[in-house]
Amino acid sequence: MSLEMEHHCPACGEERTFWRSASTLVHLGEKVKWRCAECNYSFVRIGDIDTSVEA
Repeated sequence: MSLEMEHHCPACGEERTFWRSASTLVHLGEKVKWRCAECNYSFVRIGDIDTSVEA
């Protein structure tokens, strides 16, 4: 998996580069924490499920 990705940042209000800041394997799959390079907003993604809020 890549160390960075483009994703909508609800705090910045636009597409930003997110950096992979942590990961672990859980029974649901790989849990990855992503952090915005601009404002440090972060969210967790497990497979196709993520905790980011769409603005």
